[in-house]
Amino acid sequence: MPEDAQDLISGGHLVAKALKAEGVDVVYTLCGGHIIDIYDGCVDEGIEVIDVRHEQVAAHAADGYARITGKPGCAVVTAGPGTTDAVTGVANAFRAESPMLLIGGQGASTQHKMGSLQDLPHVDMMAPITKFAATVPDTARVADMVSMAFRECYHGAPGPSFLEIPRDVLDAKVERDKARVPAAGRYRASTRSPGDPDDVQKLADLLVRAERPAMLLGSQVWTTRATDAATSLVRALNIPAYMNGAGRGTLPPGDPHHFQLSRRHAFSRADVIVIVGTPFDFRMGYGKRLSPEATVVQIDLDYRTVGKNRDVDLGIVGDAGLVLTAVAEAASGQPSGGSVQRKEWLEELRAVERAALEKRLPQLRSDAHPIHPYRLVSEINDFLTEDSVYIGDGGDIVTFSGQVVQPKAPGHWMDPGPLGTLGVGVPFVMAAKQARPEKEVVALFGDGAFSLTGWDFETLVRFDLPFVGIVGNNSSMNQIRYGQRAKYGDDRERVGNTLGDVPYDQFARMLGGHGEEVRDPAQIRPALERARESGKPSLINVWVDPDAYAPGTMNQTMYK
Repeated sequence: MPEDAQDLISGGHLVAKALKAEGVDVVYTLCGGHIIDIYDGCVDEGIEVIDVRHEQVAAHAADGYARITGKPGCAVVTAGPGTTDAVTGVANAFRAESPMLLIGGQGASTQHKMGSLQDLPHVDMMAPITKFAATVPDTARVADMVSMAFRECYHGAPGPSFLEIPRDVLDAKVERDKARVPAAGRYRASTRSPGDPDDVQKLADLLVRAERPAMLLGSQVWTTRATDAATSLVRALNIPAYMNGAGRGTLPPGDPHHFQLSRRHAFSRADVIVIVGTPFDFRMGYGKRLSPEATVVQIDLDYRTVGKNRDVDLGIVGDAGLVLTAVAEAASGQPSGGSVQRKEWLEELRAVERAALEKRLPQLRSDAHPIHPYRLVSEINDFLTEDSVYIGDGGDIVTFSGQVVQPKAPGHWMDPGPLGTLGVGVPFVMAAKQARPEKEVVALFGDGAFSLTGWDFETLVRFDLPFVGIVGNNSSMNQIRYGQRAKYGDDRERVGNTLGDVPYDQFARMLGGHGEEVRDPAQIRPALERARESGKPSLINVWVDPDAYAPGTMNQTMYK
């Protein structure tokens, strides 16, 4: 080995160099003896280390970082329980198609299967919920395998990767010229595909001829940063657009092509329905909510999603932005009376929207005590600005918000995604505020959801990451309570779902943040303003009516 220590580099420092090459500027972690050499490397590479109180939070924060920035997030956890604690966050990223790398520690390879401290078969556990899972076998391969994991994160629809690095591999040093360290921008190719040109032309022809088209813009519209392409297409061809998941905010509220409350009506009446970047999962009734007479087109990054659970008339595998841009170009030269012939169709849908809003208006403006959840989410919606990133973490209370809260810009809506994981709120706040410090972050929690990861409110205080937090507090896991009541009757509705009357405002103040309690609906907006002005992490504890349930909760088939 060379006498000059400068010619040697450790596994932990190789990890940091590979992260830097990918553009990662922060890692989320909870410390452990197996992984500390990565911290040392991060210090040298200028990568910030954010230490949290639970590994689930680290994984969720890495997921949230990827969603906000478009770059992969990274979490680093120790072996055994450190890695198993992070499983939920990785699983959530997997279902949400979020690119992140989890690095887990492992006992020394020389002690393989000897029962070393915290030894578990991490790779076997992670394989079903990642796009790539492997053990790094040798120190010289560390950076190479980190880059390999990032490549796999972007194969097809994005998703998480996992690497375990044995302690002796991580701590050992090798000669620099024997370690492959991939150069930034030179170790993975673009995976953006514009789709089959013939199919793009078919879709353009369908949309030009359609009398009652409708389009759903899903999370991949944001993942692929296809906002401009989607907006241009729906405006050029006069198509009503609905948005779900991270696709919310693609069109701003008030845009003549932005629709929210008439989706069921539109999908039952449309002659052409285009589904962009969202699967036919439970949120779509597995495709059964689409008119059987409609011509259905599905665009997705993953060929396995196209046509899954429901037949489609046309499937296009590709990047939403490139595909929609190509469709607009293919349609531009064709004669179309779109603006004229679809005027009645858009007016029909707008009338359905107005009727739904008018029906709900008394609850949105309700002065009832306890506070009606619709009044709370209406106040939050009115409070949001163009720069407010909205995060929803909960069951019934967030279901209410999904019908009312409208982000003002793309990339300004965050929710768990299709896994329905509670507890994402605080780590998503952490990632969003750190990645976009100029943005205001507003988070709505159910009281049950907040309690899962709420102790990391202290991490937000410690790293000075202010946000406006609201807890819709009904002292219950109310979405489940509704189901038990519907299935088993009033006398068994509160088995296993009732929480204490916790004053979360006091919890916030105890940890150094801003906290207020609200029982009068007229005080919601003033409390929100004071939280904004405090410049601190905040929690407004709003006591809401425990006997009010969101329509989305009551309509879930599992409760019927």
